[in-house]
Amino acid sequence: MTGIPIAGSAPAEYHIGLMSGTSLDGADAILADFRAGKPEILGHAHLPYPGSLRKELLELHRSSDGELERAELVAIKLSRLYAQCVAMLLENAGVPRQDIAAIGCHGQTVRHRPESGYSVQLVNSPLLAELTGITVVSNFRNRDIAAGGQGAPLVPAFHAAMLRSPKVHRAVLNLGGIANLTDLPATGPVTGFDCGPANMLMDAWIESNLGKTYDEGGNWAASGKVINDLLESLMQDEYFRQAPPKSTGRDRFNLEWLRSRLRGGEDPAGVQATLLQLTARTIAQAIQAHCAGCREIYLCGGGAYNALLRRTLEGLLPGLSFALTDELGIDACHMEAAAFAWLARQAMKGLPGNLPEVTGARGKRILGAIHPA
Repeated sequence: MTGIPIAGSAPAEYHIGLMSGTSLDGADAILADFRAGKPEILGHAHLPYPGSLRKELLELHRSSDGELERAELVAIKLSRLYAQCVAMLLENAGVPRQDIAAIGCHGQTVRHRPESGYSVQLVNSPLLAELTGITVVSNFRNRDIAAGGQGAPLVPAFHAAMLRSPKVHRAVLNLGGIANLTDLPATGPVTGFDCGPANMLMDAWIESNLGKTYDEGGNWAASGKVINDLLESLMQDEYFRQAPPKSTGRDRFNLEWLRSRLRGGEDPAGVQATLLQLTARTIAQAIQAHCAGCREIYLCGGGAYNALLRRTLEGLLPGLSFALTDELGIDACHMEAAAFAWLARQAMKGLPGNLPEVTGARGKRILGAIHPA
């Protein structure tokens, strides 16, 4: 596969998606060609966050003195890292920047408070446009929130446009820091919402105990025994009982939330096993309650490669088939970045990017603020 434009091509259909999620692991960029409708991924790049930047981002999730200035300075650092990631991407793909219609940049979420009317994703979009020489579309969530919605999840609209089948009822499960579920019936409305934590709590717990940023394959969780009393306590959180539309993030599910429910003396590996079970059970309950008739589950996001999590989900949901979204033509690792490339395309074309059935907004809205190159 080559990213070199062919004669007579329409460069306006080349868009970059730039995503940095709640896992705080780094920036992911993809170059998508939308000429055929479903995106063809022409290249991808990843830049991990330096430890110091990740630390600053984690600190900004809590209110503290000087946070406004620190947030602006971190946004500048992020934008410079994003620009480096875009440069790597274009070099890998062999596509000149002038052929790119726009970058869809999600930014790094540090607050998500739709109940208070706002969501904050850090990025200095004018700087990113200056550094890359490419139009930047960002701040996707707040227009939906202004229309009474949750501002998230936004990826279900992309799933509906690209992955829906007229013959079979399927669902897409994104396993990032948070678990996002999209229900795609063969007919009728598409729905979706945040189920709760996916990797977020497991990542935080293993880092605090072993210094690792994630539990590869679920191996540490597999070495522990589920602590049933702790599991029941965690599952009592009222978020899991709320009806959609709903969305959540690190504001709610964080290490402090977990530690407030520990009695002390628990086996660390047992806590990890319990957190994996929490993720799997809350997802299974969500699918059973809100995806009646679903036959196929397609996984994407980093948690799709957690072998123990996948086996646990399959055991809780017998009769459903599980596969990666790769089988539908979009790599599980590229799904969210591809979605923001599509959202940028929608904004540039003056088309809506949200699904009111998912977010609860009063209607369809064009999402994102456009910063011309």
